[in-house]
Amino acid sequence: MSELTFEQMLEGSLKTIHAGEVVEGTVIDVKPEEIILNIGYKSDGILTKNEYTNDSSVDLTTVAKPGDTMEVKVLKVNDGEGQVLLTYKRLAADRGNKRIEEAYNNKEVLKANVTQVLDGGLSVEVEGVRIFIPASLVSDSYEKDLTKYAGQEIEFVISEYNPKRRRYIGDRKQLLVAKKAELQKELFERIHEGDIVDGVVKNVTDFGAFIDLGGADGLLHISEMSWGRVEHPKKVFKVGDELKVLIKEINGNKIALSLKFDDANPWKDAATKYAVGNVVTGKVARMTDFGAFVELESGVDALLHVSQIAKEHIEKPADVLSVGQEVTAKIVDFNETDKKISLSIKAMLAPEPVAEEKEETDEDVVSVDIDAVIAAEADEATEE
Repeated sequence: MSELTFEQMLEGSLKTIHAGEVVEGTVIDVKPEEIILNIGYKSDGILTKNEYTNDSSVDLTTVAKPGDTMEVKVLKVNDGEGQVLLTYKRLAADRGNKRIEEAYNNKEVLKANVTQVLDGGLSVEVEGVRIFIPASLVSDSYEKDLTKYAGQEIEFVISEYNPKRRRYIGDRKQLLVAKKAELQKELFERIHEGDIVDGVVKNVTDFGAFIDLGGADGLLHISEMSWGRVEHPKKVFKVGDELKVLIKEINGNKIALSLKFDDANPWKDAATKYAVGNVVTGKVARMTDFGAFVELESGVDALLHVSQIAKEHIEKPADVLSVGQEVTAKIVDFNETDKKISLSIKAMLAPEPVAEEKEETDEDVVSVDIDAVIAAEADEATEE
């Protein structure tokens, strides 16, 4: 029996490897562009930077050092020069693909940092696999600028898995929609009409503001923003403002809100403050041809009819009054039900009755039916 040569014995002690096989190696040497590993084969393995990462800026001396062990995949057993070519990034991609496949099949929620903000969406990476999240699937509402997501960790699910075309699509929108539905259900189970709740201004329009109540939005109409007049919602609120609001009405999934709290209702003590005969001072808020509306306090306006401005005939209020002008007048009518108050300057200008004169009769008291006057003027305008 012939004895084996040293070379034959050495070769027999080494394992056999094949392309595509995963092997473990020990780092022998590291250069900026390549890593040399002992993989237990007759030739050392070469791992180039291109087969380690897609990031061209990486210096391999910063990621590995002699003595480190790492798993790699065999690309070629012999590159023509007797060297074994290895890959790390393709092994990672294979494992990443398996991870994505499992997540897709199990509808698992994944987390990853946004690596790129693209024109059409976001790019994230999970275990070396790039996943694209289209702009339409980033949020449950339209977002023109996606740059705020750069570097941010987000949650998503895999909605499309196609390894042959290397097409992996993520979906964040369905998670937000599901979460919102859950919060909405919890909110409607918790709130009732008449409750005062916290909210955040989400959007401001010409007719009101939408308030995020934490699960659903409520509408704060311009008419419910104050007991007084609000010229424009944007002059009162801005997006992000925090406030307490009253739930005025719940109709299905629609919520009507109000800032007209009862304890601040200016009409609460109006019957006493604005009793007939009281003299009050206010500012002219607006004018029409038939009279001027005087603001006595925020939320309380009174009508000063053109016939009650002075003793002499006045064609229209603007001839003697101006918006913002302060006037003092006597209250001649108070209707709490309809929230209507009538004023008269003329009544204050009347001379005081002397003792010898006959007692004042009802015919001498000025009484103005606002609705009747407005209706009469409307009829005259129609006839003309």
